[in-house]
Amino acid sequence: MTGIGNVLVPVPVILPLLAAGIKFLIGAHQRRLREAISVTVLVTIAVVAGVLLYQADRYGPQVAQAGGWPAPVGISLVADRFAALVLLVSALVTLFVLIYALGQGLADEDDTAPLAIFHPSYLVLMAGVACAFLAGDLFNLFVGFEILLTASYVLITLGGTAARIRAGTTYVIINLFSSLVFLVAIAFVYAATGTINLAQLSHRLAELDPGVAQVLQLMLLLGFAIKAAVFPLSAWLPDSYPTASAPVTAVFAGLLTKVGVYTMIRTQTLLFPDNPLTVILAVAAILTMVVGILGALAQDDIKRLLSFTLVSHVGFMVFGIALATQAAIAGAVFYIVHHITVQTALFLTVGLIERRTGTTSKERLGGLIRVSPLLGVLFFVPAMSLGGIPPFSGFMAKLGLLQAGIGVGGPTAWALVIASLATSLLTLYAVCLVWNRSFWGERGQVARDGQVDAVGLSGKDIVVTKSLPRTMVWPTGVLIAVMVGYTVVAGPLADLADRTAEELLDPESNYIQSVPFHEEAK
Repeated sequence: MTGIGNVLVPVPVILPLLAAGIKFLIGAHQRRLREAISVTVLVTIAVVAGVLLYQADRYGPQVAQAGGWPAPVGISLVADRFAALVLLVSALVTLFVLIYALGQGLADEDDTAPLAIFHPSYLVLMAGVACAFLAGDLFNLFVGFEILLTASYVLITLGGTAARIRAGTTYVIINLFSSLVFLVAIAFVYAATGTINLAQLSHRLAELDPGVAQVLQLMLLLGFAIKAAVFPLSAWLPDSYPTASAPVTAVFAGLLTKVGVYTMIRTQTLLFPDNPLTVILAVAAILTMVVGILGALAQDDIKRLLSFTLVSHVGFMVFGIALATQAAIAGAVFYIVHHITVQTALFLTVGLIERRTGTTSKERLGGLIRVSPLLGVLFFVPAMSLGGIPPFSGFMAKLGLLQAGIGVGGPTAWALVIASLATSLLTLYAVCLVWNRSFWGERGQVARDGQVDAVGLSGKDIVVTKSLPRTMVWPTGVLIAVMVGYTVVAGPLADLADRTAEELLDPESNYIQSVPFHEEAK
């Protein structure tokens, strides 16, 4: 398939890496130039992703062969509907989080690293996300993960505080282990098939002994499940994310686990379409949903609570992967789009709460709605969407998965349906607890500009609050508006998710045919 889409496919990977290199050559005093480059790059990636989504939806997967080398020798970059859709949402989210970070003034905060480090690392992170989404072979998927790991370790430890170093150490050790598992799996796959190109692997894996193929499948899923924070491989996440600065926590919560979920869907539908491992993945989905939300209910700190809900809602996406029907995969795709946006918006809002009151403890906060109604709105809307209240996108995403489960029937599907309903109710209960205690609770005292103001803390604590810059508030509001917009375009978005699922479940006539390779004897 020729056209402009094929030319644009490498841009989301190459452009941020090029810009990050240029930033290191710019003097530290050129702050405005650094900011302008970062914003321009992310806007460009969002536009390119939009074009790729249009091209892929209308004409089929867009493919670029690096250096003109044909597959499977050369590097294949493939933008089908799924890759282009999640790339577009990810680019928009990273853009708004960057604007939020600029408004917060990371360079002037005592607990952050210099701007000269933040911006290149942030762009490298985006390059890693794009590389993982577009990779047409296992090794470059591994490269994408490693780019992510390198950049995210720098971002999570910005400021060098003891808490952030500890969290960063845990984060990097766990992710290095998952990368090691993935690398060993790649070696085994190559030894068994003689290739790591995804399109070619779809043919050769089908020819392997079923037992060997299943071992390879389980090894790949293990590596991806750690990165996606699927229970029982999720304990690292709630201890890692909340310690970082608000923009870093928000972009991590929105994107990084979804890269793991993306690779699970890609692996299951493209490489192992005839072996969905329904029971294993269903058990993992149920435990992830239930254990995650029970952990959330036990938390006092709002950031930790949201981190546990993040783990819990990964289970909804694994729900769709486990059933492996078109309706289930479509529901998982819709859920990914919804959850990237809503989780990022919630963490940005909690960052605003922390800036305003100096705390994120729901037990210490109180009466915030009477002093800052705007913060109440910014929290309430995405919280209700996370809880699955209609007409928000969270309700529609969960409804799609529930309908898929009921349509499949049987003990496994009904167990998933019941667990997802229970998790949704408990999620709603968790966010309502935050709302009641932090926004409607008893008013306390906060010192602002030398005056005691009954703003946000109950009890004896008195802290100095900070103003909320418009450049922090409006990107949060716009991101929430995008989330609400999913409701407005729910029909077209659901149709796109359904077409995406259909394409994923029929790789032979779409993904595989789009990658030009010559099958040769091993």
